[in-house]
Amino acid sequence: MVVNLSKGGNISLAKAAPALTHARIGLGWDARSTDGQPFDLDASAFLCGADGRAISDQHFVFYNQLSDPSGSVAHVGDNRTGEGDGDDEAIDVFLDKVPAEVETVSIVVSIDQAVQRRQNFGMVSNAYVRLFDADNQADDTTIMFELNEDASTEAAVHFADLYRRGGEWKFRAVGQGWADATDLASVVAKFGLQAG
Repeated sequence: MVVNLSKGGNISLAKAAPALTHARIGLGWDARSTDGQPFDLDASAFLCGADGRAISDQHFVFYNQLSDPSGSVAHVGDNRTGEGDGDDEAIDVFLDKVPAEVETVSIVVSIDQAVQRRQNFGMVSNAYVRLFDADNQADDTTIMFELNEDASTEAAVHFADLYRRGGEWKFRAVGQGWADATDLASVVAKFGLQAG
């Protein structure tokens, strides 16, 4: 069963997938147009407290830091081309291990070297984020959000949030692009951290 969310929509994981403890968040995209330069999109996760800011530098999970200190959020690996079928990158979230201080896991996708290569999300098609149970193959529930809007000027998009409310986990489709986020460092700053 596929549950399609529209921008701003959210769903309770307790209702949609009550047995879920190991969520995999898969992200996919295709390069719609390119001048031959490599087109490398990178998925990142920010583990945020109640103020919406990342708790620390160690709570920023990306291709150079594949896990947070608790091991509750793990990047599955960097795909540098986006070629092929299925998810291009994935992030695992072990819901029962996420520290209590973490209220939101924000999922962001940014284009590597976007300014130098003159690339943006307007050159990307079929971009999506999906959440499913990584351990239970019998549960075919997939929560899907397709980024259909034209983000022609943005080099980074806040795709989705996995967040806690009233003791249960929910998943929200965000789909918010940032025109002023030209690289991963500027995305990091939006979550209250400094790159480098």
